[in-house]
Amino acid sequence: MRTIDHWLTSPWRRSAVAALAGALPVLAFPAPALWWFAYVALVPWILLARSAPTGRRAAYDGWSGGFGFLVAVHHWLLPSLHVFIFLIAALLGALWAPWGWLVRRFLGERPTPGRGAAALLVLPSAWLMVELVRSWQGLGGPWGMLGASQWQVSPALRLASVGGVWLLSFLVVAVNVAAAVLLSVREARVPAVASLVATAAATSAAWVWAPHPQVDGRVRIAVVQPGIVDGQDSGDQRFAREEQLTRQLAGRHVDLVVWGESSVGFDLGDRPDLTRRIAALSRTTGADVLVNVDAHRSDRPGIYKSSVLVGPDGLTGYRYDKMRLVPFGEYIPARSLLGWATSVGRAAAEDRRRGTEQVVMNAGHGLRIGPLICFETAFPDMSRHLAQDGADVLLGQSSTSSFQGSWAPEQHASLAALRAAETGRPMVHATLTGVSAVYGPSGERLGPWLGTDASTAHVYDVPLAHGTTPYVRFGDWPVHGALLVLTALCATEGGRALRLRRNGPAPLAPPARTVHESPARPGR
Repeated sequence: MRTIDHWLTSPWRRSAVAALAGALPVLAFPAPALWWFAYVALVPWILLARSAPTGRRAAYDGWSGGFGFLVAVHHWLLPSLHVFIFLIAALLGALWAPWGWLVRRFLGERPTPGRGAAALLVLPSAWLMVELVRSWQGLGGPWGMLGASQWQVSPALRLASVGGVWLLSFLVVAVNVAAAVLLSVREARVPAVASLVATAAATSAAWVWAPHPQVDGRVRIAVVQPGIVDGQDSGDQRFAREEQLTRQLAGRHVDLVVWGESSVGFDLGDRPDLTRRIAALSRTTGADVLVNVDAHRSDRPGIYKSSVLVGPDGLTGYRYDKMRLVPFGEYIPARSLLGWATSVGRAAAEDRRRGTEQVVMNAGHGLRIGPLICFETAFPDMSRHLAQDGADVLLGQSSTSSFQGSWAPEQHASLAALRAAETGRPMVHATLTGVSAVYGPSGERLGPWLGTDASTAHVYDVPLAHGTTPYVRFGDWPVHGALLVLTALCATEGGRALRLRRNGPAPLAPPARTVHESPARPGR
């Protein structure tokens, strides 16, 4: 142990170890069989920050671990962002510096049982604040939230209906903190065990109390995935392939047909011929077709990504313009300063424009759908608002064609399970090149995943459920609770510092006094 401590006295070695420790939790995301690893993956990082010789060094450990976590969870962006991924990770990794400092503050040296018990609330709350800040779309959005690693765990999905992915992240960090305390802090093992028991009891209570979505209908939704299309005229070839696959749905009694993101490369207002062809498909299948247009709009300036519903008579009037855009992928922040990024990566040559409001569409057959486009399926608040507005089915249209051969398609498809469980509404994740997937109102997977090599039109029998989950009703209450915990911590620490200042020790020597002598009188 002393040899390890001596080896870690080098700041660069310690930072490298912290970065590796921060990357460990990412192993729980791509492999469904490793979901349990998330509950212990933070332990090495916590133990390292706890052993830091100073609070500043613990903050550096937090920063370095955050850098490692972000690089690992976004490594598939390396071909697109190149060196920028390391710059972004270095900047956003600083969000974990206060978390590292708090680890040492509550678990460092020989913590009392009270400090150990407080750590089980404070450290998960601080982690949630990190996830809250980095969830802002301008910083990359809530991709890779720790709770998202539990997307295939039925009890976790049930908890997601109570407090969303936020509650899952809080519980995962709390269990990691308790495990670290059990391993390294003998004085606080009783609170750690009590916390684990309380967490298990609370989880069981939530399992019993949380309402099950009650299935009250079914619809048949077809996902059209054209697959990889190469060539100079790939847009036209893709449209022809989507058209061919959609015709195969004739006579299969579908209620809705969904195409992926950027499935149409021209504004339908400028191309009535394409509108007529899609309307003919709607008449052939007996269902409306939800396409996605990535083009300059004919009625206003700029490029928009839009979900457009086409019926048997043509455009239905329902259109949703994407509101939350991918930084660098769909727009370049401060383009006047960073526009040169287009020459070294796959950054957007022209900024997309933002929509202004979410839309719930009437898709025929009494079906109300709430579309989301690509990156937006990572935002739990957007699907929650669609459920509040009366959507029966959530629909995510994505592409992922830029990231074939990585784990990005699978990771993206898994997010739909969380959105379904949070809202109690089924969700369809339709892509151009895979992975396409469909989930029921409890987050359970329905039918097969359509992999990146598939080129097909698959029909899913989708159960419908209504009612309101606690998460839809009460929103992001775990975040609000974490804010209260940290506010109470700041008030306590501030009061403690004020008392120490007022009751400080008396000076060892009396203060010096200045003696003012009268000036000597003349003649004396």
